[in-house]
Amino acid sequence: MNLAELGQSTGLDLQDHSLYQQAFTHTSYAHEKKGIRMLPDNERLEFLGDAVLELTVSEYLYQRFPKMKEGDLTRMRARVVCEPSLAMFARQLRFGDHIRLGRGEEMTGGRNRPSLLADVFEAFIGALYLEKGLDAIRQFLEAKIFPQIDESWLAQATDAKSQLQEAVQQERLGALEYHIVDVQGPAHDRQFVAEVWLSGQKLGSGTGRSKKEAEQQAAAEGLERFKQQKK
Repeated sequence: MNLAELGQSTGLDLQDHSLYQQAFTHTSYAHEKKGIRMLPDNERLEFLGDAVLELTVSEYLYQRFPKMKEGDLTRMRARVVCEPSLAMFARQLRFGDHIRLGRGEEMTGGRNRPSLLADVFEAFIGALYLEKGLDAIRQFLEAKIFPQIDESWLAQATDAKSQLQEAVQQERLGALEYHIVDVQGPAHDRQFVAEVWLSGQKLGSGTGRSKKEAEQQAAAEGLERFKQQKK
């Protein structure tokens, strides 16, 4: 990977090449190369980065919205720290250019897969935390991510399901259907995957630590897609 290019896109002075190389190494690449030498993949850094993001985003929202209730803060955070949003941030920063993938993942479009990009974003946050600490994380997020959290984000996070329902009813397009299509992770750290459908068409999908959170994320993505279709 090119550490100078990564530093340019993130606006950071990155020094530890091996640490960031690990952050951008997918398990498929590490598995293919294991016969040559042991290569660490990014899963442990992803685990760390997820926790760091939860903390720093929570801190930011707590300070920015002093009158917001706990439930709304939770939904707002889930809107920021979710697969679609993290994948979008990763694309904006051209993280896909730096990922080391196995041949199979490369051939099936893994470099642009939202789940993979979201994982890489979290792994990068984990690596940045290890090298430079929480202050650097805050500075990076304030420069690259937090400016995107505007009032439209807040409105979607507050109750995307209600907004989507209202938009669909206005057009008299039928009934929305929500489905939990997958449950991932151990019992103490469940991740639910939800989809929202309208008249046989999938509008959106989302993940969350509860069924309701996953459905809200699916509704938020569905609302964006619904708006795009109306343009």
